[in-house]
Amino acid sequence: MPKLRVLSGEEVIQIFLRFGFSLVSQKGSHAKLKRVSAEGESQTLIVPLHRELDRGTLRAIFNQACRYIPSEQLGPHFYSA
Repeated sequence: MPKLRVLSGEEVIQIFLRFGFSLVSQKGSHAKLKRVSAEGESQTLIVPLHRELDRGTLRAIFNQACRYIPSEQLGPHFYSA
């Protein structure tokens, strides 16, 4: 089973920027990322800006993002082989 990588909030944001998300706001230690799908649907993700994200938090962000991005494309960024 692949292992979840240790990532910071900034690293996670950089991953989502590659998938077309843009940083729209920041409140405290949380960043809001948004993009609009081809169908016109607004897609939003919230990422905590911590030096190291807990594995449970990282897994929750991954699962939320899989609603918008296929896990086959997103998985290599979050899991090591």
